[in-house]
Amino acid sequence: MKKLLIANRGEIAVRIARACRDYGVQSVAVYADADIDALHVRQADEAYSLNGQRPADTYLDIGKLIAVAKRSGADAVHPGYGFLSERADFARAVIDAGLIWVGPNPETIDVLGDKVEARKIAQLVGAPLVAGTPGPVESAAEVLAFAEQHGLPIAIKAAFGGGGRGMKVAWRMDEVAELFASAVREAEAAFGRGECFVEQFLDRPRHIEAQILADKHGKVVVMGTRDCSLQRRNQKLVEEAPAPFISDEQRQRIHQSAQDICAKAGYVGAGTVEFLLSQDGTLSFLEVNTRLQVEHPVTEETTGVDLVIEQLRIADGFPLSFNETPTPRGHSFEFRINAEDAGKGFMPTPGHITAFQPPSGPGVRLDSGVTSGSQVPSTFDSMMAKLIVTGATREQAIVRARRALAEFNIEGIASVLPFHRAVMDHDDFTGAGRFAVHTRWIETDFADQITLAPRNALSADPGVLRTFVEIDGKRHELGLPAELLRGLSLNPPATAGENTTPSEEADPQALRTSVAGNLHTWVVEDGEAVNAGQVVAVIEAMKMETSILAPSDGKVRITEQAGAYFEAGSIIGRIETAH
Repeated sequence: MKKLLIANRGEIAVRIARACRDYGVQSVAVYADADIDALHVRQADEAYSLNGQRPADTYLDIGKLIAVAKRSGADAVHPGYGFLSERADFARAVIDAGLIWVGPNPETIDVLGDKVEARKIAQLVGAPLVAGTPGPVESAAEVLAFAEQHGLPIAIKAAFGGGGRGMKVAWRMDEVAELFASAVREAEAAFGRGECFVEQFLDRPRHIEAQILADKHGKVVVMGTRDCSLQRRNQKLVEEAPAPFISDEQRQRIHQSAQDICAKAGYVGAGTVEFLLSQDGTLSFLEVNTRLQVEHPVTEETTGVDLVIEQLRIADGFPLSFNETPTPRGHSFEFRINAEDAGKGFMPTPGHITAFQPPSGPGVRLDSGVTSGSQVPSTFDSMMAKLIVTGATREQAIVRARRALAEFNIEGIASVLPFHRAVMDHDDFTGAGRFAVHTRWIETDFADQITLAPRNALSADPGVLRTFVEIDGKRHELGLPAELLRGLSLNPPATAGENTTPSEEADPQALRTSVAGNLHTWVVEDGEAVNAGQVVAVIEAMKMETSILAPSDGKVRITEQAGAYFEAGSIIGRIETAH
């Protein structure tokens, strides 16, 4: 390959652009309107607009991406993670266009991307597994039947997704129907397919995974383990390598199962095989992610192998740079720096970053997609950056992590830094000789009070103003950041709240959006009687669903329809109470 199109955004697009420079190939970035001045656009050698704002119109538009690849002269495509990275139809489109696909074969993505088929492969090679449905379920009734047969808790999971999207865990029978509907909605929004299957959910399990690399010559090598148990809403927040506090037998079983599954599936490229490990030592295969993982840097730091460059080498047909699992060198943590308010249930907080001052020093690495002055759009994932801290031992890495997190300063929007600081002082995670966290630890055991982040003035995503210019008699489209021209306007756009009357602000019965996003659905009818605390609507923001609850008993009056985008604090209806 000589020129690579990066079909992604944010920190992973920056990471791939840097690998391209190290590998000696040119990089091409793409951008949605809100990303016109993003860091990944500036880091790449070239950048092209995708002419849109929503994911479906930009980073998920296969036709636009292939067109940019051809227009730019790119001869290869790297999908990063998320978006189209695990879509076999995208891989096929890239290959059919005569381009090099940096990833597994489409057939492998098809098989392993179907979680039901992946379970069958795991069974064939003797990997550990809990009970699950033989295929996708058609209705909530089928989910209830499975729960009655196998008991609770159960996991309802997107059959064609991963990364925690479209996954819901039911702990009570009365919540199964709504969680099934929610899982289907999230799966459709994230992956374009809503099929879900069901399996037993291990209570209080750890999440452990094995990184693999496989070349086109039949060699599959496990690069080691990671622990990713610290999660919220099934989305990882802190990861580390190698996985601590597991026995040699457990580590060997994980390594062997991961290698066998990938060999059986004819895997090529970088991938991750995920497992759950229960408190009683029960190990169960979870899924295979047919892409680069967000947490790949901790494996890089503890093996000395650049996984992205290995991806490029594999795509170019070269054999792996090594023959066996590397011996870990030290210990590494990764902290996902998300634009979320940990003091408010990890509520997404898109907006303008006024200050971004990361740490440095021994053992510190930062993979970032933002800088001071960057805009975090509400339409995409909430992750801004990743802080990776490495030490010779887990204990040294913990000490360095505390120092690095204390140095990190972000202003203008909320971040999860207060949570990271708290967890690195928590005995369940850092206590000597013990490891008491699990995948639901934040929701069930973490009792520390995180202070609410300051409520900053809301700002709309800047977008792009488009016009046309003529150069040497040829008409060209010109796109400029709206933020750039705001100061030139005689009537600058009002900030959120300026058009809200005092009576509206004081209305305790108003149904307000708690976060900027799309009003995905009303779960009640206009005029329906509801109880205080009942879910009445669902907002989709930063790839996550947020429920809007009734503030009191009464009847719902809907004033805004589903499908539209709203800023945080917008009134979409109210609860009418009897007088």
